[in-house]
Amino acid sequence: MSRVIKEKIIEILLALSAWLTIATTIAIIIILFSESIGFFEYVSVWDFITGKEWTPLFEVKKFGILPLLSGTIVTSTVAILIALPIGLTIAIYLSEYAGQQFRTIIKPLLEILAAVPTVVYGFFALTVVTPFLKEIFPSIGTFNGLSAGLVMGIMIIPMISSLSEDALYAVPKPLRDGSYGLGATRFQTAFKVLVPAASSGIIVSVILAISRAIGETMIVAIAAGQQPNLTFNPLEAMETITAYIVQVSLGDVPHGSVAYKTIFATALFLFIFTFLLNNISFYVIRKYREKYD
Repeated sequence: MSRVIKEKIIEILLALSAWLTIATTIAIIIILFSESIGFFEYVSVWDFITGKEWTPLFEVKKFGILPLLSGTIVTSTVAILIALPIGLTIAIYLSEYAGQQFRTIIKPLLEILAAVPTVVYGFFALTVVTPFLKEIFPSIGTFNGLSAGLVMGIMIIPMISSLSEDALYAVPKPLRDGSYGLGATRFQTAFKVLVPAASSGIIVSVILAISRAIGETMIVAIAAGQQPNLTFNPLEAMETITAYIVQVSLGDVPHGSVAYKTIFATALFLFIFTFLLNNISFYVIRKYREKYD
């Protein structure tokens, strides 16, 4: 087989892979919208996005998504507050302070954290982190948003540290040389020159980490309590959107019922939310990349 034919076959396979991905995405969007229509014929969009009670599985059904949204925001915020400073510190150390050999060893080891199954993280939060938190906060419940958020933060540290380290490493060398030439220390160069110069990549890593935290399921399903509770107190039990989808998908809800259709309505809400976040990250990339090229 000639080289031209081989390259043509590879080109066709790559194009098919790209079109398959696009078709899958379009199919998911069509299913979400088509299945959600049945739900919104029963519940108004306004009641859905402003309601303060979420009890679709109870006899008296309420369909306000705010309790699920507050649980999602609280656990994701705790995760980012943990992951951002630790991940960014690791990225700066690996990029500017660590030797090449140490960096080559440590970076893959950090990324092992991302390979741990999330169900393991969930039981780690329930059996290790929550008892530890009870020593500090005696009033904290067995199921709470704080332990789930803390462990989610540990889980997304590799994402922030790895992407931020790549962004710092990609800063043009003349910027470093110019800073050192003006007499700046390594610390000043790292925080006053390199971090601002790599800010677009760092922001994107944070936004992607937020999207990852929002979409996390098993940790919050195990550790947060699966109780839709409109609160911003992380010491209380709560439920996220993804945890609710898991709860309804267990098979106890009759197929075609309104409670069943809430799966698609909440999934559509989550899809739009993460879609907006991803578009913000693309906007940041386009806006700031040209500035430093």
